Amino acid sequence: RASPMRIGIDARELCGQATGAGRYLGGLLREWAADEATRRHEFVLYAPEPLRVPLDARRFATRLVRGAPGTWWEQVRLPAAARPDHLGVFFAPAYSAPLRLRVPSVVAIHDVSFAAHPEWFRTREGLRRRWLTRRSAAQARAVVTISDFSRREIVARLGVPEGRVHVIPPGVTASSSGRAPEAGDERVLFVGSIFNRRRVPDLIRSFAVLARRRPFASLDLVGDNRTFPHEDLARTMAAEGMDGRVHWHRYASEEQLRELYAQARAFAFLSEYEGLGLTPLEAIAAGVPPVLLDTPVARESCGEAALYVARGDVEGTARALEQLLLDEAVRARLLAAAPAVLAKYNWA
Repeated sequence: RASPMRIGIDARELCGQATGAGRYLGGLLREWAADEATRRHEFVLYAPEPLRVPLDARRFATRLVRGAPGTWWEQVRLPAAARPDHLGVFFAPAYSAPLRLRVPSVVAIHDVSFAAHPEWFRTREGLRRRWLTRRSAAQARAVVTISDFSRREIVARLGVPEGRVHVIPPGVTASSSGRAPEAGDERVLFVGSIFNRRRVPDLIRSFAVLARRRPFASLDLVGDNRTFPHEDLARTMAAEGMDGRVHWHRYASEEQLRELYAQARAFAFLSEYEGLGLTPLEAIAAGVPPVLLDTPVARESCGEAALYVARGDVEGTARALEQLLLDEAVRARLLAAAPAVLAKYNWA
């Protein structure tokens, strides 16, 4: 049994509209709140505004550290606020930690796209991410990541000794209301921040091929456009004649996400680079089989529970989506493989 600890946590990702890293931290906090073994530990959450996550304030104290939640906040304001708290360890859930805080740290690095593909980032942003993540990883007592693929990337591209990188897959919670799609539903779903690597224009073009054959098919896109260089998704939709057939939700709450997963019959995620890819796993947990770009990490994470397509294969992706919508034998085979895939992912 580990001795009782006071654990500091950078909780910025839970402020505002929480997406990937925020949902990851939220899952961990819910598990720590429920787990009897962690009751001997105390947590201190640092955030620039009050958190909306319901937690026991006696075990999960929140320190409000006012200011814009950027690098200055992380590297100057947070350490100043945390020093009097006599922390035993500090957990940074999203790539970088406060370097001036002289406390053993654990840093979660989910992927290293900024090092593997600098062309996807503005020059200043890419330099900041690469420098700060490398320094945080070098200083950390341990680095946590979410897949074997990311472990190899962190070792190779950030120079972290292999023994300090620990693969701990996250939990996957079924984001579904439990309502099965109605007969005749032909809804395809994408969920995730929209980056160039996720090839959303290719998805729109592939869906357009399908939509011309299936007049009642529709596509829901959930995610803010963070592409660089910028991709004009509205122009792509218009060029393909998909206005009214593609519905773009810049953000969806957890409740709205559950409903979208419940209404979907197929999921699509054509990403060429991920640390893991959580939303395809959420789709599988919700009973929605996915179409994925054929990459090592997609195979590692989703195994036999997905269909795989080649990069840029618009017609092949359309055929795969059509199979998921209409071919009951294919759907049954993928859904039967889901329990073995999902068994690897739990918050405990």
